[in-house]
Amino acid sequence: MNYKFKTKPYEHQLEALKRSWNKKEYAYFMEMGTGKSKVLIDNIAMLYDKGGINAAILVAPKGVYRNWSEKEIPAHMPDHIEKHIGVWTPAPNTKQKRELIKLFEVNHDLKLLIINVEAFSTKKGVAFVEKFILAHNVLIAVDESTTIKNPKAQRTKNLLKLAVNSKYRRILTGFPVTQSPLDLYSQSTFLSPQLLGYTSFYSFQNRYAKLINRKMGARTFRQVVGYQNLEELTGNVNEFSYRVLKKECLDLPDKVYQRREVELTTEQKKVYKELKDYAMAELDSHEIVSVTSVLTQILRLHQVVCGFVRNDNGDEVEVKSNRLDELINILEEVQGKTIIWANYQYDIKRILKTLHNITGVNSVATYYGETPDEERQEIIRRFQDPNSELKYLISNTQTGGYGITLTEASNVIYYSNNYDLEKRLQSEDRAHRIGQTNKVTYIDLVAKGTVDEKIVKALRNKLSLAQEVLGDEQWKDWIA
Repeated sequence: MNYKFKTKPYEHQLEALKRSWNKKEYAYFMEMGTGKSKVLIDNIAMLYDKGGINAAILVAPKGVYRNWSEKEIPAHMPDHIEKHIGVWTPAPNTKQKRELIKLFEVNHDLKLLIINVEAFSTKKGVAFVEKFILAHNVLIAVDESTTIKNPKAQRTKNLLKLAVNSKYRRILTGFPVTQSPLDLYSQSTFLSPQLLGYTSFYSFQNRYAKLINRKMGARTFRQVVGYQNLEELTGNVNEFSYRVLKKECLDLPDKVYQRREVELTTEQKKVYKELKDYAMAELDSHEIVSVTSVLTQILRLHQVVCGFVRNDNGDEVEVKSNRLDELINILEEVQGKTIIWANYQYDIKRILKTLHNITGVNSVATYYGETPDEERQEIIRRFQDPNSELKYLISNTQTGGYGITLTEASNVIYYSNNYDLEKRLQSEDRAHRIGQTNKVTYIDLVAKGTVDEKIVKALRNKLSLAQEVLGDEQWKDWIA
């Protein structure tokens, strides 16, 4: 490949490109943290340089799709490529509308449409993508392709129809099978129905699932009770995919950092604005502003971002939020044991209840102030046992951030951050210490344009919030 990389690829990324770059359809089954986004961007650039395409559509869940335009493309797309990026929004303002219109200008620029997968459930989103595909020679890629694993979902049906008219197709995910081998059908069919040889989900199911007839009242249905011919299925999938795990990538850094954006709900936006306006007025009324008073206001805003407020009686009241849903999306994308750090007891209890319902009571445990002392060591022992069912440990950095070893975890999720830099650093080291044999991926959930984003930025830059918020009235930048 005569291609000049903007950022140096790792060996596994080079291997992925060598296998795939000129294929009409291909799957990057690369574990989170191994850099599959860079592979796709380089693949797009290579095809553009060779005249194979003049446009690309990047489809991703709401929590990550803007990350493509704001971080991944600027970081990895070679500078010699003139490009125009349009980010889909169903109700664009004047500037956003102008950017989307420019995607159809006739020139030599590479046109990149970034769109969330949820938009394919809407007529407006489907119509725009169809128009874009018909106007260009397109590569279309679905990031976190398990979002289209359900063949009955409207967005899956629409994407499969649209993909037929694209020139190249790619799917990306760490783990394409989250519930059953049948998850592979829609993802593979998006690439091409010919890859697995089945144009019907039911014929695919008959080949790879064990089915029995069931009767419930007057209704008869076929129930999946097991799976068969899986070696054959694996062999077929291997023909059009590249699989890599973090532990196989010897040149990867030991720590990989990622962020997932969480969109505020309408209710959150309303409550957040009210509290922000109150905080500005309250702090402005004081001649001298203390660290404590600023951090108190930041705390209240951060609680709204996480999905709750405290009323005048001190009771916690839920504010409808997308945060828990995004956490579940992430957990479906990763494999192995996972630490979930949450700053508030309210968060810990909600996460525990949700995971109990989804994964079962034996797969999750908590380690925080209300965890009895006599149970704590047993919880750690179970988590560190690779054969134990305990897969998820939910903790706060105040209790679990010091003195314990959690090296069985290769994934660490910060559902909500503490503001204390020392606690953040100490909590990161629970997984990354002597005894850890894998690379560790750290994922921050972040609500863009809120104190949430500023807290994570400060912690990532190893800055103390107490010092940051007071210098030259910087508290206004934090709250405004």
